[in-house]
Formats: sequence, structure tokens, C-alpha cells
Amino acid sequence: MSYVFHTDPGHGWLEVDKDELSLFNIADKISSYSYKLGNKVFLEEDCDAGLFINALENKGIKFTYTTINSNTDSIVRTYKRY
Repeated sequence: MSYVFHTDPGHGWLEVDKDELSLFNIADKISSYSYKLGNKVFLEEDCDAGLFINALENKGIKFTYTTINSNTDSIVRTYKRY
């Protein structure tokens, strides 16, 4: 599995499909510090992304990610709160 990690000078978010949160039974555990756009959820780096990564690791799922850096506020900050 491959993901995208979005960062700006103040924070970061792991982009995942909304359906994956349900698949791992964590959809109701995601905080309002994460964002959503369509079927994508952008999990904030401090807690929510870790929760998701732990769910992957507990299932023995290997993953990779690429990083998209922004020198100004990330567009993720304009999306609706989760």
C-alpha cells in the first residue's frame, strides 16, 4: 500500500481513503484535527495518522509513502474538518 504525506511549516497529514478507516474500525476514533475531501481523509500527524499506521501494522500490512511539502500553508488546511 502506498500513501501520500502532506506537510507545511506547521503540520502534516497522511492521505488515506475514507473506506480504509471503516475497514480497520477506526472511523469513529479520528479527531476533528483531521480533514476530509470527497473520499479522502487527511489524518493529522500527531495522533490520527499514528492510529491508522498502528492498524496497518497490527494486520501485518506493509506500506510506503511519498511526501508533498509546502513552504506555505498546505491546501489540506482549506478542507472540511473530519
